[in-house]
Amino acid sequence: MTSSSSGLHLVGILPARWGSSRFPGKPLHVLAGKTLIQHVWERCLGCSKLDDLLVATDDDRIRDTVLSFGGKVVMTSPDHPTGTDRLAEAVKATPQATHVINIQGDEPLIDPALIDDLAAAMIADPELPMATAANIIDDEAAIADPNVVKVVLTADHHALYFSRSPIPYRRATPSGLVVYRHKGLYGYRRDFLERFVTLPPSLLEQAESLEQLRALENGARIKVLITTDDSIGLDTPEQISQIEQRLAAEHFKLKTS
Repeated sequence: MTSSSSGLHLVGILPARWGSSRFPGKPLHVLAGKTLIQHVWERCLGCSKLDDLLVATDDDRIRDTVLSFGGKVVMTSPDHPTGTDRLAEAVKATPQATHVINIQGDEPLIDPALIDDLAAAMIADPELPMATAANIIDDEAAIADPNVVKVVLTADHHALYFSRSPIPYRRATPSGLVVYRHKGLYGYRRDFLERFVTLPPSLLEQAESLEQLRALENGARIKVLITTDDSIGLDTPEQISQIEQRLAAEHFKLKTS
């Protein structure tokens, strides 16, 4: 991890809370010999465009674990309704930060190059309020799955809408039409993040349970980077074996390359 050397200051923040309805204590679950949060932290150390990296948590056990492997921690309130609210509190510990990259603390397979690409998009357009990423999906089961968030885009790759429903509705399939899966990685201009968390939850946000719709409903541009990274996060205990297999395959590839 090295400085962006752009005159801006980009901080990567990993929100990690203990309480999860589907998987309590998830950040400290051990995968292939390391806790989930350590896997994500070490991935982020491979980034070249972050000036700083922090874990934002509300739990002493997570704090102690992160400190034990040499990570940096900011303690935040346990009462935040969303990870974005936790992010906004955590960035107060880095007053020099101009931009914030929200890296999900449950993404042990995240590609550091994708984080750098998102950071580069913010650097290239410092006035851009928000950016995220998406990849093409052609699995019909995933397209129909409400746990897989889809996004539709403008011609210049800004978000038109996010939904848990299959979008676009394919009454016809013109050549070149694709479906995009939204990846839960966000870049924010700091002042926009600070304003965003003061806005009340919007109607579409509440209907879909998707925070990013609050930004769209309030007129914000969201740049969407198209990536081939199809890594998955650890959402439920049922995914543990699948993720461990992919981690083992990566480890084997590194050993034999």
